[in-house]
Amino acid sequence: MLSEGGKKMTTSRRHHLKSLMLQIAASWMEQEKKDIEAAKETYIAENCPLPDLSGDQATLLEICRKLHQAIDKIDEVRYDAEAKVQKADKEIEDLKMKVIELAGVKKPALKKVRMSADAMLQALLGGKHKVNMDLRANLKQVKKEVKEEPTEAVGDWRKNIEDKADRKKMFETA
Repeated sequence: MLSEGGKKMTTSRRHHLKSLMLQIAASWMEQEKKDIEAAKETYIAENCPLPDLSGDQATLLEICRKLHQAIDKIDEVRYDAEAKVQKADKEIEDLKMKVIELAGVKKPALKKVRMSADAMLQALLGGKHKVNMDLRANLKQVKKEVKEEPTEAVGDWRKNIEDKADRKKMFETA
């Protein structure tokens, strides 16, 4: 929600734009309802002409038979359409369940277990194999040279703390 200048949009501007979008969407929905109603009227006018009810009883009976035949055909079409919709709904539900199953498989959080390397190897390899993980046994022995430090550096510890406090004050005032 950044404008051209790179600044954030104000909340009042955002609310204003949101209300404008909602007004436009509402007008589109109104227009869509009107279009659907007009399409229904044209379909009825084309496919369902008003019957001519003038005439004797035999003509009226013939008109009724034709209407019943038309109703039967429409019922068959409606039944087929409902069956297709139910089949599609069932397929959609099955796919949703598959998605939930795939997304629902979560790995559990592993617990921390304190175990030595020897115990891990013994658990992996079984009790038959004896493995020793003593890594220090394979290392070379190296003599450590002790360096002599000048005794002046040791000095009084209180003096070092006072020097550091002075240095700290120098940084704080700067």
